[in-house]
Amino acid sequence: MAAAKGDGTVGELELQAAIGFNGHVPCGLICHPDREHILYPLGCTVVIQHLDTKKQSFLHGHADNVSCVVVSRDGMVMVWDVSKREAVCGSPASPRSAGNANVIMCSSCRDEMFVTAGNFTIRVWELDTATKKIHPSECYAGQLRRITVCVQMTDDDDDFYLGTTSGDVLKVNTSSKVVTACGPQKKKFSMGVTALLLPKTGGLIVSTGEGTVALCTGSDFQVKKRMRVEGAVTSLTCRGRDDQFFIGTNKGQMYRSAYATFKEELVAVCHTEAVNDIVFPEGHSDLFVTCSTNDIRVWYTPERLERLRITVPNVTCHAVEVTRDGMVIVSAWNDGKIRAFVPATGEPMYEINNAHNLGVTAIAATSDCKQIISGGGDGQVRIWNTGEKTQKLREVLKEHRGAVSCIKINKNDKEGVTASLDGTCVIWDLVRYVRKQMILDNTLFKCVCYHPGEYQIITSGTDRKIVYWEVLDGSAIREVQGSLSSSINGLDITSDGASFVTGGDDHLVKLWDYKEGTVTHVGVGHSGNITRLKICPANKYIVSVSADSAVLIWK
Repeated sequence: MAAAKGDGTVGELELQAAIGFNGHVPCGLICHPDREHILYPLGCTVVIQHLDTKKQSFLHGHADNVSCVVVSRDGMVMVWDVSKREAVCGSPASPRSAGNANVIMCSSCRDEMFVTAGNFTIRVWELDTATKKIHPSECYAGQLRRITVCVQMTDDDDDFYLGTTSGDVLKVNTSSKVVTACGPQKKKFSMGVTALLLPKTGGLIVSTGEGTVALCTGSDFQVKKRMRVEGAVTSLTCRGRDDQFFIGTNKGQMYRSAYATFKEELVAVCHTEAVNDIVFPEGHSDLFVTCSTNDIRVWYTPERLERLRITVPNVTCHAVEVTRDGMVIVSAWNDGKIRAFVPATGEPMYEINNAHNLGVTAIAATSDCKQIISGGGDGQVRIWNTGEKTQKLREVLKEHRGAVSCIKINKNDKEGVTASLDGTCVIWDLVRYVRKQMILDNTLFKCVCYHPGEYQIITSGTDRKIVYWEVLDGSAIREVQGSLSSSINGLDITSDGASFVTGGDDHLVKLWDYKEGTVTHVGVGHSGNITRLKICPANKYIVSVSADSAVLIWK
């Protein structure tokens, strides 16, 4: 983890690795021309990953030529001179009788020609550099009226192919501007054609919204080979002239396949919904656990690989905890259940039904691994005696009037603190099960954390403030501005108590000096609200998770 500079300036946290892929971006997965890297979007960051070593680098803003073009909503197509950084000319992208243009494809051979297509419109454009004008030619499609979502052009520019929402493919001759083929005729592709790829080996690779990838041949686009992947395919990209191509889906999955075998190989996975929590097993920095809608995942940090996925369909996991002995993953779910799993296999150990009426929103485990403490949307804090075969409710603590957002327990299991959206934090005596102190503030508390010395706690929430509190009497001893604009949703502190880290709705990861109460480093990379973040037990890096399904690792 980055060390403080000591000169009062704010440093930059180094983004070491990213787990995630925004598969919702059409054609967002791209093979670099050097055939050694792939590029893909993740939040506001562009990830560049080496295909063999998996080493990543990151682009946080445009530093070179723009590599993709989006037709603006005003229905215009613009031609730009990249070297001069100025517009050459512009024109309406489609005739008034048709809808908007959705896609654009440049010529493979000539800079002066490109194609646009969209809602009932197909146009071939020629640029006159002398007069600085572009001239469109409408393509003749006969009785066919299609909405185009993807386009590919042959290397010799003789033809181009269009994928449609109707589930068929159109072939258009560039010279005559006439649709020369349309297919398949009998059985169209289900849920529309989403991406196209022209392999060097011949034929046309077609992907669909239901997750089918097919190799088609002939003028009737007859399917010769097919495979099935998880989610709707949004990207197809080839690795230069190699016998290999990559597939990206809206489920955040990346696959690799060879043209000859046409078999999918999963190479990268990630969450597809907001990531709600992250936790490290005690004393282990190489593994961490995240939770989201439908699943819990265990990750191997050095290689950024998913080691285990625990799937529970149609429910959302709000919080996750690993017991100190590493033998149980305990989780809190919105259906009111507490579920426990075996970390090595993901097998269910036990379920506690109706643990809370309005869903379980927070969870923690004692150091002796004999009890878990849960918080619910009903504001209740419940203490459970747990074993592999029996789980018994030990006590119900009723002080909060809003959902419990965070639970922390001290090292000897005799004291704990809970934060709630009702504007209170309660310090509990876990021996007598009574309230020791109540902290009131004009905020919705989102997070709370013990200092390693356990004589202070720090809290934060929607009022954007970070407050230090004395555990003994619940008095505020310091207050600092945590964010200029947004709620703070997560915080964690190093094992030596020298630094702590925060993240929230401003999308920034901030590293703080605990004694000075000042920011030493800031990390920029998330495009969604940061939901939780943790410092690894070895204090070497920070893992932050966010509502855009990203998991970022900071050095």
